Amino acid sequence: MPATQLDLRGLAAEQPPSRRHVASVVDPAEAVHVLGPVPALAAVLARLWRTERLPGVPVSWEPAGDPASAGLARALGVGSGTERELPLVRDDHGGVLLAHGRVSAAGDPRRALARRFGAQAYHDDQRVADGPITRIEVRPDWTAVDRIAVAVVTVPLRPARRTTGRALQIACAPARVLRDGVPFDREVTKWTWYADDRVRWRLRP
Repeated sequence: MPATQLDLRGLAAEQPPSRRHVASVVDPAEAVHVLGPVPALAAVLARLWRTERLPGVPVSWEPAGDPASAGLARALGVGSGTERELPLVRDDHGGVLLAHGRVSAAGDPRRALARRFGAQAYHDDQRVADGPITRIEVRPDWTAVDRIAVAVVTVPLRPARRTTGRALQIACAPARVLRDGVPFDREVTKWTWYADDRVRWRLRP
């Protein structure tokens, strides 16, 4: 089947696309070819999940030239192999995560990584944070199935505590969230990322 093209190459790497525009292109499509940075691909997958069209609608991706897109393309093996089903990392605010997520102190983002904030976090049944921390970094593990890698930094420049598992749950003082470089539109005090073992998406090479 021919793929409907969604061209978002003009999108900045930290800019989310218009939900209305994505829906207008994706909703009638039987297959989608995405051009643009990681947030463009994430927006398409989020729309397909919300409309219960995964894994029925295959997706192909022509990444932008920014480092995050290049890194994700390598991890996914874009342009190689055969069509395959991949896991999907979701959050409890309706988004998906493909490359990198971060939770850090609320306030001026230029100083967020230098400030600490109170947090309690569990990665599956492991308590990975309980008190002041600097940030939590999350990455989907594309070498495994339904896994996310978590790094908790308690003090800047000190080694992070690293774990792998399926779900991360955070309760914290007001914090700022980045999803694939895109700031969430408000501060949060609770957040969950999890590899949803009920959902797959189809990547075309």
